[in-house]
Amino acid sequence: MNQAFDPLNLLILAVAVFIFFRLRSVLGTRTGHERRYDPVSGAPAKDARANDNVVPLPAREPKDEPVYIADEDEEQPPVWQGYAEEGTDVAKGLEAIMAVDPNFSPKTFLEGARIAYEMIVTAFAQDDRKSLKPLLSREVYSGFSQAIDERQSRGETLESRFVGIDKCELVNAVLTGRKAQLTVRILSQMITALRNREGEIIDGDDKRVSAITDVWTFERDTGTSDPNWKLVATEETG
Repeated sequence: MNQAFDPLNLLILAVAVFIFFRLRSVLGTRTGHERRYDPVSGAPAKDARANDNVVPLPAREPKDEPVYIADEDEEQPPVWQGYAEEGTDVAKGLEAIMAVDPNFSPKTFLEGARIAYEMIVTAFAQDDRKSLKPLLSREVYSGFSQAIDERQSRGETLESRFVGIDKCELVNAVLTGRKAQLTVRILSQMITALRNREGEIIDGDDKRVSAITDVWTFERDTGTSDPNWKLVATEETG
């Protein structure tokens, strides 16, 4: 009899085939599409061939616009650009301030000047010395406080409704030692009316919007960590 058909050999072959199919059913077969295991996170690593149905995590979600990171060696625009003409006193003053205070920004300053202007005008009309004091230099505060005293002594009240600021522009920039001074021209619209003790309007109009032009100078000591500017001079030109 042929040894290939020996009953013992057939039995061994049958057992081997049985074991093979059992292992295959338990372990499966590799198809080339399995995800690799990430030993760092303990989770399957993302395969580059994954389909488009995968939803990215919020932190990695694609943005509409690419994020631009400026190169350290990339030349930055001059500090005066958009606020003064090259070579003017204002441009030179801004460059001098920037040299001693790298964090200085004309844009940020003008935004703050707008807010300070509205706060000061409103506080003055309301006789609010507490709000005025931290915003003004000692000399300017003294003048504002004296004007409030005189108004109160006559029994007068000032009504002031702030409508808005049409324009706020830099007209001068100076660095003297550590003191930086920036002067702005502010074009605003307000409704003002001064009433006497009897409540009668003696100046202004409580129904008419007036155009006001003020030239205010703010100062800051660049040698300190205090980033705040204080009003040191005022001039009304219209």
